[in-house]
Amino acid sequence: MSPRPTGRVRSTATGADLVIQRSFRAPIEDVWQSVTASESTARWIGPWEGEAGPGKTVRLQMAFEKGAPWCDMTIDACEPPRRLALSAKDDYGAWRLELSLAAKGETTELTFIQHLTDPALAGDTGPGWEYYLDMLVASRLGAPLPSFADYYPSQRDYYLGDARTQE
Repeated sequence: MSPRPTGRVRSTATGADLVIQRSFRAPIEDVWQSVTASESTARWIGPWEGEAGPGKTVRLQMAFEKGAPWCDMTIDACEPPRRLALSAKDDYGAWRLELSLAAKGETTELTFIQHLTDPALAGDTGPGWEYYLDMLVASRLGAPLPSFADYYPSQRDYYLGDARTQE
């Protein structure tokens, strides 16, 4: 059974933002560690190497992708433990990503944003980010990791429909 997609696509002056949220019953610093420390990211997206800091580039291994490729990620902003902004370029174009964390009582709210030049791109990227964020949740809980086949292509129409409403 396919997990229910939760993201939204919102119009912006430069295209659209794909926005997906997750909640964790954990302190903000603990969640920050899960999304920034290489030994933690290795469990849900892949390890990274290099010297981290704003304006610097690290190499991230997409460990759960076919061939486990490495990609260069530029750190555009890093404001521990609240905000991380990254960018990259590959054969598919430019990727501009943001993770924001907010403490809300005993929980931490994570907001993921991918800045898109075309809202229709959410049809392919939305299911992928749902998958990776659920991988993060599962890795933190020690639960079995989800299968990408449960997300794509079954969530594609949801994101294409959501994207079209923003055009």
